Order: sequence, then structure tokens, then C-alpha cells
Amino acid sequence: MNLLVPDPQFKEKIPIVTRFRGPFRPTLPDRANRWSPPPDWLRMRVIDAHTAGEPLRVVVSGFPELRGETVPERRRDARARFDGLRRALMWEPRGHADMYGCLVGPPLSPGSDFSVLFTHNEGFSTMCGHGIIGVVTVVLECGLLGEIEAGTPREGEHAVVIDTPAGTVRARGAVRHGRVEEVAFVNVPSYAARLGAEAEVDGVGTVCYDLAYGGAFYALVDATHLGLTLLPSETERLARLGRRIKEAIQASSPPTHPDAEDLGFLYGTIFVGPAHDRANHSRNVCVFADGEVDRCPTGTGVSARLAVHHARGGLDDGETVTIESILGTTFDGRVVGKVEVGGRPAVVPEITGRAWITGHGELLLAPDDPLREGFLLR
Repeated sequence: MNLLVPDPQFKEKIPIVTRFRGPFRPTLPDRANRWSPPPDWLRMRVIDAHTAGEPLRVVVSGFPELRGETVPERRRDARARFDGLRRALMWEPRGHADMYGCLVGPPLSPGSDFSVLFTHNEGFSTMCGHGIIGVVTVVLECGLLGEIEAGTPREGEHAVVIDTPAGTVRARGAVRHGRVEEVAFVNVPSYAARLGAEAEVDGVGTVCYDLAYGGAFYALVDATHLGLTLLPSETERLARLGRRIKEAIQASSPPTHPDAEDLGFLYGTIFVGPAHDRANHSRNVCVFADGEVDRCPTGTGVSARLAVHHARGGLDDGETVTIESILGTTFDGRVVGKVEVGGRPAVVPEITGRAWITGHGELLLAPDDPLREGFLLR
């Protein structure tokens, strides 16, 4: 067949099922807005954001009600009964391997505004600094707190108290010209658990690390000793090394939390290196959950680093340090108090950063979809 000469029978070979008529542009949005999914589909309303580059999908409605009087109890219930929905929210086709999110729930302690459960590719985490910054931005800018109108938060600072699995977190969002331009939060007490520890890691050898808690446990590793520069081009290598180091430490000497058994596990590996901007203190790249590479400096990770620096005597009370991410975005951290956790000295960190809303909409789960609960291809 000569492709340059039209086939006179071409129209007869392809049946025309329907023909689009009418003005395309004016009618399409209106028809899309009127469409509703079948009543047996699960519908979840979400607001998407990012904090210094790290995604945060905030689920505001549609997730089944969780059982429990405390956030840790609700976290256990979510893991037991709704892990498939967690995968649907985080994994493809609605998410990706490095997706992150949170479920917003009712307040569970006196004086709190709401509770939150954090989700990622592996499960439900115990605390998340970028998640706090992101969800505070969302609830203030979208008017999800009762006294604030959507899109018109009043100028000045707004105090927000949040129940998390790791404890109650107090945050404040600074609103200027109707936008949340900064969120600072006082994290749970953080402490250095091991300094100068060593682990044998397959394919790497002996790795020296500091173990610290900042709402979750992290192994802090010197990036320069492994020949890492902490640039985006190293993302795949960072993910592999971070996972190997985490697995080796968790297998040989897993951490324990003095007050809560649920918090006694190694959440991630943080590679620490020199800042790429000389105005900043240093650079953090955290590999957490199942090989997720954090795009932001990691709020709980910065808290853990503050605890280590303070334990080594390298940080003055109230001194602010600016930590970079793999993207060059930053969080500020400082120590605002000293306490004890399980008889050991701990610090009270304050972390400051900014988030941006990137979208809002409704996610749908059809009951007959064979990929309803998602999948991952790495």
C-alpha cells in the first residue's frame, strides 16, 4: 500500500462509533464538573502540598473512621485494617515511590486543634517535621480550622496544636498578605542515643554513625567518608546505601524508646555533609521508610542532629542553624529547652520552614479495579 496515496476504502475499514459535536471548550469543563462517580466508589478529598520540595498529600475526608482514644492506638488500627488504603493513597497510579501524606483527624487531647497520622511508601510513621509544616499551611490557608475563613486567614501568627503518634506538637504559622509564609513548631524532646557507634554493612564495610531520636530514630552518617557529595545525581546511590545501613543497624542493634514500644525502630539513615551554600550550616539527605529519599532537610532529622550537636558541645542554647536539603532548600533549627527522656538528657528543638499548596481534588477507588490498592515500580 502506498502511504502517500489515500486509501478510498479507509473510511469503511474503521467504524465510527460516535462523533463529537458542539463547541468543545465551553462545554467540557461544565460537563466534567457535573460528573459524579458511582455510589459504590470510595471518594477521598485531598489537598496536595510540598514542604521545601518534599510532597505532602493531606487527606481531609473520605478515609474510614479509626478506632482508638490516642493517636498511637489509631495508628495501630490504621496499620491493621486500612493498610490497603494507605497504599492506594501513596503508591502508583495515584502517587509514587517517594510519596508522603497525612490523615487529618479529630483532636484527641485537651487543647489540641486536630490529630494527624503520617503515611509513606512503607507504612505509618511516628512523627514528621515537614508534615507538620505542610499540614499547618494547609489548614490555615484553606480555612480548615473553625475560626478561619478559607483563603482569608488573618494576618499575624496563628497557634496550632497537633496530636501526633510521638506526642503533642505546638506550631505557629505566620500569615502575611493572606499566605502562610513560615511555620515553626516545637518538636517532641530529642536526644542522642549512641555517639560514635559502628555497624558492619554488606558491600560497604564498617560504617560509623550516631544514633539519635527526633520523633523517630535516625542513624547519622558522615557523607564525606563514603565519598558522597549529596547532589541529586546521587539519588539512586543514596537510596541503596541508606537502605543497607538502616537494615544492618536494625538487624544488629535496633534502638529502643524508653517510654513507647511503638517508637523503638530505626526509621532512616541521614547522610550529613558540608553545606553547598556557605551561608548555611550543613546539608542533610535522609533515606527513610523503604528507600524514600527526602527532598527536604527532614524536620525530625534536623531535631536529631540538634540533639547530637548539643551532646557533643557544638551548639549553644538558642543558636540557629540552617540545614540544606538535596535540593538546596532549607530548614532552620534551634534548641529552645532542655529536659530528660528516660533518665537521659534531651533537648527541645524548634524547626522552621515553609510549604506551598500544589493542588486539591478527589481521589477515587472503584471496587472492581484490580489495581485499586496501588502498586510500585522502582
